[in-house]
Amino acid sequence: SGKPSLYTEYFILLGLLNHTGPHLFLFVMVLTTAFSSLVDNALMLLLILLDPQLHRPMYFLLSQLSLMDMMLVSTIVPKIAADYLTGRNSISPAGGDCFLLAAMSDDRYVAICHPLRYPVLMSWQICLRMIWGSWFLGAADALMQAAATLTFSYCSSHEINHFFCEAPSLVRLACADTSLFESVMYICCVLMLLVPISLILISYSLILTTVLQMRSNEARKKAFATCSSHLSVVGLFFGAAIFTYMRPKSYRSANHDKIVSAIYTIFTPVLNPLIYSLRNSEVKGALRKCMGQCVALNSD
Repeated sequence: SGKPSLYTEYFILLGLLNHTGPHLFLFVMVLTTAFSSLVDNALMLLLILLDPQLHRPMYFLLSQLSLMDMMLVSTIVPKIAADYLTGRNSISPAGGDCFLLAAMSDDRYVAICHPLRYPVLMSWQICLRMIWGSWFLGAADALMQAAATLTFSYCSSHEINHFFCEAPSLVRLACADTSLFESVMYICCVLMLLVPISLILISYSLILTTVLQMRSNEARKKAFATCSSHLSVVGLFFGAAIFTYMRPKSYRSANHDKIVSAIYTIFTPVLNPLIYSLRNSEVKGALRKCMGQCVALNSD
């Protein structure tokens, strides 16, 4: 209610936390998780950069996922911390992961189903095109959503029941008819979520068929170990994103949105490098080598 205002200077984020005892504990946990995420992803980037054995398309794609996760955490968590510590929750109105995860599934499909043609089908040129495409499509989607939401008139209540300025939460405050925008956003979500996850499912269906035909148990175990880590990341990310963006409007709840958004913006980035490092012998080997070199340097 209230007089619409097209030129709103700021919105008020109600945030994820309040100043109660349990929320103070949660605040410390969020900061600890965010710090761990930054350290783990930075370590993953460093290992891929320094170890020649990891200079392959699969790990270059993984390095981009780590970089995206670091940017996501660095953007959202400092704002949560600043709002909690200062009590000032104002914010100026201002997805590449989906396509990157699809590119990683394609890499695994080629490596397992067409190993002899891998250097051709997953050349560095193709790998770079996949990465640039992921960054470009993710940025384009974010810019289109931001530009569209800024064209709406907003009522006198500028309080967003969220901890960052996510489009579905912002649109709820609009005084204008947003049905067209919501339909377009739904179509974008289909393209950003269902198309990549469909490609991922197709890739892993073909991989599963190939793996089951392998005669060597060792080869089957290695293939399953490599792919299971990627599928874990896919399940965490796409599950949370589909729940947030593709539910019918009548089933949406601000509190549920905040919890699910926290999963893919705060907790998934810290799990990604752990999942890949714990389930990947090459990454563990690179980490042991790096630690050994650090110990040798300190002893000298």
